[in-house]
Amino acid sequence: MRTDSSPDAPPGTLPAREHLPAAAAGTAVLDVVIPVYNEEQDLRPCVRRLHEHLTRTFPYAFRITIADNASTDTTPLVAARLAAELPGVGVVRLEQKGRGRALRTVWSASESPVLAYMDVDLSTDLNALLPLVAPLISGHSDLAIGSRLTRSSRVVRGPRRELISRAYNLILRGSLHARFSDAQCGFKAIRGDVARVLLPLVEDSGWFFDTEMLVLAERAGLRIHEVPVDWVDDPDSTVHIVRTATDDLKGVWRIGRALATGSLPLDRLARPFGDDPRDRELAGVPRGLARQLVGFCVVGLLSTLFYLLLYSGFRQFCGPQSANALALLVSAVANTAANRRLTFGVRGRGGAVRHQAQGLVVFAIGLALTSGSLAALDAADGHPAHSTELAVLVTANLAATVLRFLLFRAWVFPDQRRPRDAGTGTGTEISERPR
Repeated sequence: MRTDSSPDAPPGTLPAREHLPAAAAGTAVLDVVIPVYNEEQDLRPCVRRLHEHLTRTFPYAFRITIADNASTDTTPLVAARLAAELPGVGVVRLEQKGRGRALRTVWSASESPVLAYMDVDLSTDLNALLPLVAPLISGHSDLAIGSRLTRSSRVVRGPRRELISRAYNLILRGSLHARFSDAQCGFKAIRGDVARVLLPLVEDSGWFFDTEMLVLAERAGLRIHEVPVDWVDDPDSTVHIVRTATDDLKGVWRIGRALATGSLPLDRLARPFGDDPRDRELAGVPRGLARQLVGFCVVGLLSTLFYLLLYSGFRQFCGPQSANALALLVSAVANTAANRRLTFGVRGRGGAVRHQAQGLVVFAIGLALTSGSLAALDAADGHPAHSTELAVLVTANLAATVLRFLLFRAWVFPDQRRPRDAGTGTGTEISERPR
């Protein structure tokens, strides 16, 4: 498995995905974690059934890890007996509860290149396990989830759980703009190299762990593969629905606030745009230019509309030059902030004041262009119509926009990495934004 980053990639940036090589004998390619708490009745049949299924159908070496979340019944004893009876079965004991804590602990310590987990009740049909992990082994995807909410899924459960599940996923789509269909299905997998970088960013240790992991991965541009599953509800599930729903909503608020303020270093999860090795051999090609142009045009269009509205409002009580200067000043601050975050991907507050100061210099250039255009119009026609003024300003702003993009890209938000210790040349390089 490839774990080394390209020499040209920013530190922390994930390498291009590659197909996992055929593993040596005895090396576990897949580590399936089963988090349990007081599951003395279901644990044995679950593990034996999973072990038999993997032995019969999985083409790679595998491992099953039972993660005991501080059980108080005989679950630890049952787990120890299973580990002694079945090859490739291990046990990890945690003294604190929390499914997220269990997954983070085991996944962080595992050396397997593909990590997965499933609920002990085996509500999901095991025939979906190989389709779940195959895209990760092939290098096509970074994470994979089972989904009960696709059209081809077959699900048996009560109307209450169905309503709660669908409502929760609607909340995720509306508040966090999530595009994956099912955050709560206990059937997921992740590549080991991705987990090592992603898991330190996930704060939750309970049931919201899955959602937080998926939202951060999706926002960072990682590829999430969805597998339709056949799923039968466990009527004896010990999950406390109301408390879990409340904790999940608190988590949604926390993640939404973190994403809005740009406090999450998602640039650590950046992948090269092209995973084909030939893409990494191209020299002198600006990275992210197409995406930046699209973002800049969208921000520029909205800024222009905002500017024209401001100009029309200010024009009611002051002259054209004053109205133009005020409208440009306000819209320039908003434009710099929007381009900083949306176009050039700079997150956090570091350098914000400097970027705004540089943006004001760019604003001054735009002011000179537009003010000069107004002055030329006034010299040609002493009393131009308001529509004529707007047409001249739009034309001048188009010219200023091209210059603004070039200055933003080359000067305000340059696409470069800065060494922390420029004096020795041995410092670790950092990047303000993802490529």
